Amino acid sequence: MKVRKWSAIALSLPLAISLSTGVNAEKVHNNKVKEDNKNGVFYEIYVNSFYDSNGDGHGDLKGVTKKLDYLNDGNNKTFNDLQVNGIWMMPINVSPSYHKYDVTDYYNIDPQYGSLKDFRKLMKEADKRNIKVIMDLVVNHTSSEHPWFVDAVENENSKYRDYYIWADENTDLNEKGSWGQQVWHKAPNGEYFYGTFWSGMPDLNFDNPKVRDEMIKIGKFWLNQGVDGFRLDAALHIFKGETPEGAKKNIEWWNEFSDAMKEADPNAYLVGEVWDQPEVVAPYYQSLDSLFNFDLADKIVNSLKSGKDQGIAGAASATDELFKTYNPNKIDGTFLTNHDQNRVMSELNGDVNKAKSAASILLTLPGNPFIYYGEEIGMTGQKPDEFIREPFRWYEGDGKGQTSWETPVYNVGHNGMSVETQDKQNDSLLNHYREMIRVRQQHDELVKGNLESVQANNSQVVAYSRSYKNKSIQVYHNISSKPITLTISHRGKLIFASEKGAKKEKSTLVIPANTTVLVK
Repeated sequence: MKVRKWSAIALSLPLAISLSTGVNAEKVHNNKVKEDNKNGVFYEIYVNSFYDSNGDGHGDLKGVTKKLDYLNDGNNKTFNDLQVNGIWMMPINVSPSYHKYDVTDYYNIDPQYGSLKDFRKLMKEADKRNIKVIMDLVVNHTSSEHPWFVDAVENENSKYRDYYIWADENTDLNEKGSWGQQVWHKAPNGEYFYGTFWSGMPDLNFDNPKVRDEMIKIGKFWLNQGVDGFRLDAALHIFKGETPEGAKKNIEWWNEFSDAMKEADPNAYLVGEVWDQPEVVAPYYQSLDSLFNFDLADKIVNSLKSGKDQGIAGAASATDELFKTYNPNKIDGTFLTNHDQNRVMSELNGDVNKAKSAASILLTLPGNPFIYYGEEIGMTGQKPDEFIREPFRWYEGDGKGQTSWETPVYNVGHNGMSVETQDKQNDSLLNHYREMIRVRQQHDELVKGNLESVQANNSQVVAYSRSYKNKSIQVYHNISSKPITLTISHRGKLIFASEKGAKKEKSTLVIPANTTVLVK
């Protein structure tokens, strides 16, 4: 298999193009694609909800392939794509559930989504557009319907018996997990097995070297199919990561897995889900390239909800320093919300201006920003989980490719929440995302630069400086609904504003409501 390098991030915009309503960003010196290792903007896709290629109501891999040009058409001179650098697909392996986080066959694609041939075609077409693809790899547990578990239950001499964790006479069957959940479950044979999440997901026994070998074999298999890396589900729970001994064993396992993946493909990108405080997350950077920054995501969303900065720059700077003590080459995994959380637009009570500011903050911070499908058009949704994973809205009503596996509760009606509608509106949320991604990709400072807090002396302004190779950009976000005038010491020029009306005269900076400006 050929080794694929990560594609460019610093892309250019002709100075003549007016991206929306703001000041045009600086022109980049050339249009060449810069080779970069793993930096980029990612888009999280729930395949079932994205695009239906065969009319059965379910999204599928052919549908993702068909809509790659929506994500990135491979031409940095166009403006009708998001221009993301990578996609993360939620689980696509064979599974009995709608969400597919309970796998029954790690070596195949769920038939609802397509085939291995469809997967390889997707990899090939993504390659043409310089889109990197990572897939969800669920190794903490299998489905209770997985042949391994079925055989382990039915046959006490099964070779898969020790693939799972069974209670003995000393086990406390009333033991609770880290969020108070029941963790011991009764199997059909009357025995009890350990399952962190629920009875349909028995945990694998990673003390068994055969389990570890099998998971490494699975990872290598998918790298050989063309995938560029993995989002590693429940990385905290392989062992009991809430305890020092469990965390140590988790990190040892992820080191083992990472070494094997990097040996197979030096550019393999590994992103871990460790849903906890930064102090718990940080040691996992010894093993993985990126980890999702849940703490920072909460600060961004809560700042927009309250209209006052909750310490975004300080948190970003502090976690950056902390994470670098474990891995100087770490890449923060930043996001607003994901498939396990209420959608950001619901958290912001449907306020499009606040959603634009949230996007602007996400896309000017360090790390690799992850956009959850539908965030860019303002999709809403609150738990239960099915309601935060509703069909993506290509149209206001029905249309070719629109998925229908679930009747939407939140994203219905003629409310402008569709690609079709927002394509035609210069000031739409979708076009704001397109603009901010391009602005980010024009400036190495925003992609790879360090971050330092800037004192704005106004709680309604989020301000920080991004510096890279002796160049710096100051970023100011007015997250209020009124214009704000600041006195700043920076002598640079106003090079970008997300809305009309921004001005800089000497030390005076005027920022319109819900507007982001860059000063260089």
